[in-house]
Amino acid sequence: MRHGKTGVKLGRTSSHRKAMFRNLVTALFKYDRIRTTDAKAKEIRKWADDLVTLAKRGGLHARRQALAILTEKDVVYKLFQQAPERYKDNAGGYTRIVKLGNRPGDAAPISLIELVGLEKAPVVTFRKKRPTGFHGKGKKGDAAVKKTESAGSKEDAGAKVTEAEE
Repeated sequence: MRHGKTGVKLGRTSSHRKAMFRNLVTALFKYDRIRTTDAKAKEIRKWADDLVTLAKRGGLHARRQALAILTEKDVVYKLFQQAPERYKDNAGGYTRIVKLGNRPGDAAPISLIELVGLEKAPVVTFRKKRPTGFHGKGKKGDAAVKKTESAGSKEDAGAKVTEAEE
């Protein structure tokens, strides 16, 4: 019997299901909306609402709990910057599910799950990542590639200017 067992199985093992939901909820907070099946969207809503509640609470412990679920540090940073301002008046219901119809291949019901309050969202830029390689110098071949790419972009920019002037 499944008494007291919440959540959907979706025909996956528990580790696969947990990893899938972690990836989906990370994508939701990264892009503010995603397309997925109805069953997955309904389950993601629970995860997302709990994470927004953590972000509204703030603090180091809440941030570490969110880092245990979300797979990207930049997404946690964005969530903790936006959520308290964006959802300060809401006591719940941070996501919206819009049914889109059926998927052409297998006729699975598809939904769009999005964060509520997109119009009130402050713009948060991601922090710059450190360059890769030994002491930030990168590999030997990287410098040559970067030089040629930057030279090509200058030529393209000049071409665009001349086309605009004509």
